[in-house]
Amino acid sequence: MAELQNRHSILEEVEGHADDAAHLLFAREAERIAEALVFASAQPVPEPFIAERLPRGVDVRVVMQNLREQYAQRGVNLVQVDDCWAFRTASDLSFFIRTDESAVRKLSRAALEVLAIIAYHQPVTRAEIEDIRGVQTSRGTLDVLMEAGWVRFRGRRRTPGRPVTLGTTKDFLDHFGLEEIRDLPGLEELKGAGLLSGRIPANFNVPSPLMSDELTEDEDPITQLDLEELGLLAPGGAEE
Repeated sequence: MAELQNRHSILEEVEGHADDAAHLLFAREAERIAEALVFASAQPVPEPFIAERLPRGVDVRVVMQNLREQYAQRGVNLVQVDDCWAFRTASDLSFFIRTDESAVRKLSRAALEVLAIIAYHQPVTRAEIEDIRGVQTSRGTLDVLMEAGWVRFRGRRRTPGRPVTLGTTKDFLDHFGLEEIRDLPGLEELKGAGLLSGRIPANFNVPSPLMSDELTEDEDPITQLDLEELGLLAPGGAEE
């Protein structure tokens, strides 16, 4: 009887090891698929896109977190940009990467100010930007930020005149190495970086930016007619 029990125990142990091995192979295959999808894309890959292509039952978030840990100490890191994933050169090695063919994009002080206001105050209208800065904002400044792919039209505010609201994009997060918009530096971080100098008013604070791309209660979606009015579409829907 004891011998029979030992045999059952050994058999169960063997089957357990077999299940563990099969699970490990299953997980590794899922990681290989996810790794290939991100590597093959020139743009950050949405997590739902990856999930659709993984074997059924796989937790895509666990797979991506495991991959991120594997690449954490390598020359190329797997980074999260909002709900997307991308491979990027490790930040401490970027100095060695030369791109002589592409000029570094330099923004004017006005463009930097507008970009910062949009990032921290989004959704924000042009009039609100001008009220914060105390000066008018030229259309050219906004055009530069939009051409860079860092700023977008979000919607239209439900106020007289239905002004357009502005917000940042995933390309903005990607370029500045942010996982989410809430990763923007706060007051103490800005002080530590020397970006806030001189005497700071006692009531000065850094606003918390909106963390969702969804429209707020006082915003309406932008329609095709709105795009035509803004000069983004020619009449009839053809892009200019």
